[in-house]
Amino acid sequence: MSLNIKPSADRVVVQAAAAETKTASGIYVPETAQEKPQKGTVVAVGPGKYADLSGTLIPMSVKVGDEILYGKYAGTEVTVDGKEYLIMRESDIYAVFN
Repeated sequence: MSLNIKPSADRVVVQAAAAETKTASGIYVPETAQEKPQKGTVVAVGPGKYADLSGTLIPMSVKVGDEILYGKYAGTEVTVDGKEYLIMRESDIYAVFN
């Protein structure tokens, strides 16, 4: 997937996973009751952040294609080419799936 934006510093662009439409027991959840997803796939990564004291570049620990968990209210929602994405700082990422 080619994205036309490049995040700056320690930010990542994430495509959120689809919200669950059915419970484990098979009950369909209406759109108004669906929870905001907290899982997604990284589609673009910034270069990293410069350390305050030394000025050296601290590289990012996530890469394009990583599946991640993030906070419920993390990031800023943006629309690019008709698709919705989240832009968030690397520190908003809680975990990376192996």
